[in-house]
Parts: sequence; C-alpha cells; structure tokens
Amino acid sequence: MSATLAPHYTGLFRHALDDKNRLTIPSAWRFAHGTDDVFLATPHPEGYIAVLPPAEVQKLYDKIAGMALSDGLGQDFVARFFAQTQSLWFDKSGRISLGAGLLEHAGIAKDAVLVGSLTKFNIYTPERWERVEARTSGENFGDIMRRLGL
Repeated sequence: MSATLAPHYTGLFRHALDDKNRLTIPSAWRFAHGTDDVFLATPHPEGYIAVLPPAEVQKLYDKIAGMALSDGLGQDFVARFFAQTQSLWFDKSGRISLGAGLLEHAGIAKDAVLVGSLTKFNIYTPERWERVEARTSGENFGDIMRRLGL
C-alpha cells in the first residue's frame, strides 16, 4: 500500500471470538498499521462496536480537546462515553482483545461480523448485521446513495 494513502477498511469478514475474547482482524486492515498504533473501540448507540483507527481517533481527540470545560452536559457525556470506550491494538497474531462491557453492549457472545466503512470498521452480531442488510437493500440502497450524494 502506498504510504500516501490513508488506510481503507472495506469488505465483510466473519470471525469467532477465541476463549480470551480475542478477535482476528483481517490482514488487509492491519497492513497499513504499525505495531504501536492504538485504536479505540466504542459502543455505538445502534448496538454494535465501532472501531476507530488512529486517524479517526485524532479527529475525535481534537473535537474533545476543543470542548469548553464549562460545558457540564458535554463533559458528563464525554466521561460516560470514554468510560465505555477501550483502547486496543493488534497483537502479534493480528487479534484485538475486546472487553466484556463492549461485547455485552453489542450482544456478541462468540460469532462476530466485521464490516468496513472506509474510514473505520464495525463489529456486529450476525443477527444485527442481517438487519442492517435488510434496511439498506433493494430500492433502499439507491435511495440511500442519493441521499448521501454518492
């Protein structure tokens, strides 16, 4: 991969957690990252885990750093959000270790679906992913593309 291109997270992969709650990340997604790169796994309100790579983490960091200390509700939200968020990195075998809280939030017990969304990737239960596919298929697919300007 060219050093000038940002990593791209595309495709769909089905993997199972091992007995230590580790999940193998596709090699295509690991390729552009070094061993020191830190990702953030966040609970998404729609019931899945969103995994932000370093570039997206930096954007989030910049937004949070710009928040006024006097914004009490905003500060409370940030504290709650990051209390549920986990820093992670790839081990030597290309796995990430997910905490019990994130797995419970997403309802993941064993099987997981990893789905790229270009700038980040998401981790779903197979059932939740099927619902996403159903909502965005057929005529809805074209309507959504037009709404997004794609």
